[in-house]
Amino acid sequence: MEALEAGYKTRLDAIADAIQKSENLEKYLDEEEDEFYTALREEFEPQIYELHKEIATDKPLQLFAFEEACLDDKLEGMFLPRILGFSVLRGEINEHHRYTLPQSHFKKILMTIVNSSNFDIIKQRIGQTVQVGFAMSSDIWITNLLNEISNKKIKYFLQGQKNMAFQDPRQRAAVYSKYKNQFRNENYFSAIIPQNKSEMQIMFPDLKLFLMDRIRGQYNNTSLNPHLEGLINNPEFKGMQEHLELMALYFQFFDVADKSKLSATFNACRKEQPEFSEQWFHYLLTLNEQNLYFKGDADSNVLGYIDQGFEDQIGAFYKLMNIVSTKGYVHQEAVEAVRVFYNNYEGVSIINRSVRESIFNNFNRFFKNLDVDSYSEMFEISKHFAPYMEIFGNQQFNQDIKDMCMVYIRKLLKKYIDKRGRDYQDIKKFVVATFKELGFMTDKQLVELFKTRRKKKPANT
Repeated sequence: MEALEAGYKTRLDAIADAIQKSENLEKYLDEEEDEFYTALREEFEPQIYELHKEIATDKPLQLFAFEEACLDDKLEGMFLPRILGFSVLRGEINEHHRYTLPQSHFKKILMTIVNSSNFDIIKQRIGQTVQVGFAMSSDIWITNLLNEISNKKIKYFLQGQKNMAFQDPRQRAAVYSKYKNQFRNENYFSAIIPQNKSEMQIMFPDLKLFLMDRIRGQYNNTSLNPHLEGLINNPEFKGMQEHLELMALYFQFFDVADKSKLSATFNACRKEQPEFSEQWFHYLLTLNEQNLYFKGDADSNVLGYIDQGFEDQIGAFYKLMNIVSTKGYVHQEAVEAVRVFYNNYEGVSIINRSVRESIFNNFNRFFKNLDVDSYSEMFEISKHFAPYMEIFGNQQFNQDIKDMCMVYIRKLLKKYIDKRGRDYQDIKKFVVATFKELGFMTDKQLVELFKTRRKKKPANT
């Protein structure tokens, strides 16, 4: 967490001053009618929201400090329901859909709300958020929070948000997913930078969630670089799994001007830690399962950190990926380089699995960016399936290629519905010939795929 910059604080103070001088606030205090508070909120919350979005984009490590500044009484509870929601969604949850750590930021915002003179009107907008936050929290944590509240009316309200249905992990998972979906277009993640080994172990899950969100959102992460490079170059963290994962995320997905110090750290890990290569590839595959390994330049980014003078599997892998990247994964030289490399290792080895996943990701990126009007490009790219299927001899790779194609083909069949039309006939001809040749479908399955679906006649009444 970083301190809030003076410029942001000045702008927030200006909003607070304007709120205090607002006619709507004066009317609300005089007449205590909800409509005046609603008018106040409609006037000022968008201004706070825009400031929050700016900080979240440019200086995300200052979000915690900004949100705590929003707890100022002079802001009259503006935007608190929103940041309460952000705080609920930031915490890491385990396989049982419980928070892995107590959520102190959530508690701090909630306690500010319950102690606010505007609680009676703010509570109308926080019920669902509190329900979800309580569902993910332990009973002990909730009990301790309630014990700090002396007002019986407020305590009764909060007790009412503890839904017994959420004792079932499946119900927790469902309500969490539904609630999170409301914030799918929001940028709200932040993190606290660990300062020592014990903090790294405790805080890294939240830091990792934050970094993955920044990667997926493709934000400008320049403000994070000094903090992350400080963690990577800290000798106290070397040998930790968290340190390896941080390097993998940073080296693949962040733009770095000076790689020299980071390169020295990375290569020292390669040389000093016997299991480093295997752990590295295992984590790459984990990222792939999380749909994060999506950038075409990720492998070439890592190559810039590697000392090729030291021979290990990491060096060999990224040297191959450099050929695949520079030549193009469908180029004959790249295909032959993959063949030679792959034959040097056992098919079930972690490094060969990484090669398969990397090649598949290239195909997958192509199909995800292919619009339905350009289906002829599918005809061309499919010519390169068979060579890689022959090299790998791996059923899962073949299945993944088939599934990837089917996603796109179903999109085509939704658009091109005229079965006498040239587009439909070209697509059908291609699929029947190619899928049969590659062993993706039987004749019977292909007939079923293109069979006309008759609409059911309405039942007689």
